[in-house]
Amino acid sequence: MDIALVVSDVDGTLVTDDKRLTPATIDAVRRLGAAGIGFTLASSRPPVGLRSLAESLDLRLPMGAFNGSTVCAPDLRPISERLIPEAVAREAAARLDAAGIDMWVFADGAWNLRDAQAPYTDLERRTLQTDPTVMPDLSPLLGRAAKIVGVSRDQSGLARLEATLAAELDGRAAVHCSQPYYLDVTPPGIDKGSFVADLGRQLGLPRKRIATLGDAANDIALFRESGLSIAMGNAAATVQRAASAVTLGNNEDGFARAINRFVFGDT
Repeated sequence: MDIALVVSDVDGTLVTDDKRLTPATIDAVRRLGAAGIGFTLASSRPPVGLRSLAESLDLRLPMGAFNGSTVCAPDLRPISERLIPEAVAREAAARLDAAGIDMWVFADGAWNLRDAQAPYTDLERRTLQTDPTVMPDLSPLLGRAAKIVGVSRDQSGLARLEATLAAELDGRAAVHCSQPYYLDVTPPGIDKGSFVADLGRQLGLPRKRIATLGDAANDIALFRESGLSIAMGNAAATVQRAASAVTLGNNEDGFARAINRFVFGDT
């Protein structure tokens, strides 16, 4: 396929489970650049969580943070930002509190939470390479929230809440588990797919010349806007069925394998 643009998810796809870029992944991105093929990221991470990746991979194109609702340049200069409507943000927050789910609010460029020692905060520190802002009361931020995250070790309970909350907020917010332990609430009408579609139009590229890679349910929207969609080996079966190809897992250099095999045709 004559691919001119590759857009990748980050966690579970581009990086390993311990949040590393492997040498093979870096080489694959460099190979894309040498061939004149554009490369960028679409992630549920906030912009600050993409900074080190943009630097390490020498990215040149806009990146989609918060599942595409915030678009920023590789140096993190904001290009566009959509926020969750305040009434919807308050409804989602109340629903998470009622379920006893810990909550993070991303607003004003910061990661805000109530308990710095709560589950997964150490993982998020390593992922974002930044510290949270601790606030006993997050409600003042709900009028400026770019993303709300419910965080829980009860993965099956969080999956059930995802289905319920998605139905309750249908059309008013996007609700997806970006990881089995993170339930993301982001602005309505925007997802990773809309980010890819917009970028493709800006670059004058038809869908068939775009390749995408992902591992989670929120990456299915990414797949829909590309001619070549590649699911990771660690992805759930539903995600793999939505893709046109499947590669190895993110801990097995699956990203590099996908680029070399499906974009460049290596055997």
